[in-house]
Amino acid sequence: MSEKDYMNPAQMAFFKAKLQALEKELLKNAGETTEHLRETVLVPDPADRATIEEEHALELRTRDRERKLLKKVQQSIAAIDNNDYGWCEETGEPIGIPRLIARPTATLSLEAQQRRELKQKLYGD
Repeated sequence: MSEKDYMNPAQMAFFKAKLQALEKELLKNAGETTEHLRETVLVPDPADRATIEEEHALELRTRDRERKLLKKVQQSIAAIDNNDYGWCEETGEPIGIPRLIARPTATLSLEAQQRRELKQKLYGD
C-alpha cells in the first residue's frame, strides 16, 4: 500500500475499536480481581491456606502485567486521537498493519524493536 493510504481513517477506526475493546476487557478483569480478593475464605488447613495465597499472588502478578498493558493501550488510543498511531517512534517509518494487528500497542517498527532487543541483550538495560 502506498504511504498516503497507510493509517487512513478506516484503519484508524479499526485499531481504535480494537484497542477500546482491549481496554474494556482489562478494566473488567481488574474489577473481577478486586472482587475475588475481597472474598476471603478462612481455611484452617495450612496447606489449603498456602494454596489460596499462592493463587492470589499469581492473580496479582497477572493484574500487574495487565495494568502495564492498560497504560500502553491508553497511550495508543491517545496516539490515534493525535494522528500519531502506526508510526515508529525511533525512525518515523510505518510500523506495518500486520505488526499492529498482532500487537496493537506497538510503538516501534519490527526492525527498530529487533535493534533495541539486541542492544539490551548485549549491553543490558
